[in-house]
Amino acid sequence: DVVAEDFNRTIQSSDPTAHAEMLVMRAAGNALGDWRLTGHTLVVTLEPCSMCAGASVWARLDHIVYGAADPRAGAAWSLYNIPQDPRLNHRVDLTAGVMAEEATTLLQSFFRARR
Repeated sequence: DVVAEDFNRTIQSSDPTAHAEMLVMRAAGNALGDWRLTGHTLVVTLEPCSMCAGASVWARLDHIVYGAADPRAGAAWSLYNIPQDPRLNHRVDLTAGVMAEEATTLLQSFFRARR
């Protein structure tokens, strides 16, 4: 079951933390009445950044699934692997590259429309 869904709202809200992942984790916590999102999977188009990857650890997510890698800011594999860092108190399983072509096309269309 889908607990929450959202999209990046950084520009609309003038909030640098309003990434889709952060908004979804916040909404899921509110819907479930618990900040711990144990037993849940976060599914996103783009590899999470360091902020979102770190929040996934704090939220105790079980799994992150993402489509497109982010070689410039990705922190779930490309530049760092925060969700699976053994020095942290929790590790999040990762599945990368799911529908990567489609995710890349979607992101390119999104950014093209913004310009």
